[in-house]
Amino acid sequence: MDKKAKHSPIKNMKKSTKTILEHIPNFLEYLDIEKGLSNKTQETYSRLLDKFSNWLNKNNLQDLKPYQLTSKHIWKYRVFLSRHINKNTNEPLKKSTRNHYLIVLRNLLNFFADRDILSLPAEKIKLTKSKRDERVVKFLPLNQIKKLLDAPKTSALTGLRDRAILETLFSTALRVAELASLDREQIKITPKTKDLEIVIIGKGNRPRPVFFSERAVKWLRKYLDTRQDKENALFINYKGPKNAPRRLSTRSVENIVKKYVLLAGVPIFTSPHTLRHSMATDLLSQGVDLRTIQEFLGHKSITSTQIYVHVTSKKLREIHRKFHSGKRLKM
Repeated sequence: MDKKAKHSPIKNMKKSTKTILEHIPNFLEYLDIEKGLSNKTQETYSRLLDKFSNWLNKNNLQDLKPYQLTSKHIWKYRVFLSRHINKNTNEPLKKSTRNHYLIVLRNLLNFFADRDILSLPAEKIKLTKSKRDERVVKFLPLNQIKKLLDAPKTSALTGLRDRAILETLFSTALRVAELASLDREQIKITPKTKDLEIVIIGKGNRPRPVFFSERAVKWLRKYLDTRQDKENALFINYKGPKNAPRRLSTRSVENIVKKYVLLAGVPIFTSPHTLRHSMATDLLSQGVDLRTIQEFLGHKSITSTQIYVHVTSKKLREIHRKFHSGKRLKM
């Protein structure tokens, strides 16, 4: 007998008497305690797993145990996802969306392996290859960024706050949830402060530095000078009951940006995330390398940052066509 086979990891695996559905609550606890995923990420995992749970129930597979799961089951689930109609768009699920469901299922199988529970190996779940154009990065050129930043009327308290929000989004490339969670005590601005660096806890509970430009600091200083309240939140709502929490929600920030998108006349697709994309593409177009941009954006993997490469490749192609000296050679 092959010695490697004798000591195969499969020998140490045990057949669980619990069903896959019964293991899901433990899996979600595992994501929290051992993987340290944020509450929002855990909620996303739970929501995506609900579709798999419903599929099991509808197909009378609610008693299926981890070791009974086969590649045939996975194939049928993939067929189900490909034929599923999104209620909001009335269209089939995008390939990227289907992959999200499959990635969560992969992680469930990895959980089984980590617990020495016999099951189908995670690598048996292959992801659907997506077209690159499904991840088109939308961003604004600098002239449109300026129109958006100049849109708020800073003579009003809300306008001053909104200008500070827009400047902060473009300067820091913060995600909207990261911006909404900022506290005043994090922003140490003195009369001599020109630019500013702070550390935030971003997506996946990963710390990273973010940087406020001199112009962003200028508008934050003006905004904070008007604050007479004791609220800890950096950006607050000026309306509503006095005793109610005043921190702006992510939805409120998104609505504020949309308001100025219309006023400035910039493309309607513009959102807080567009300003994040715009900051990244601006750096990339000026020659900043991808690894550095990865650090600015707080991407765990460089593959997430590589979506910006094709944005500047068009510009490079135009420069090559215009200036490459090969044009002067005879055909």
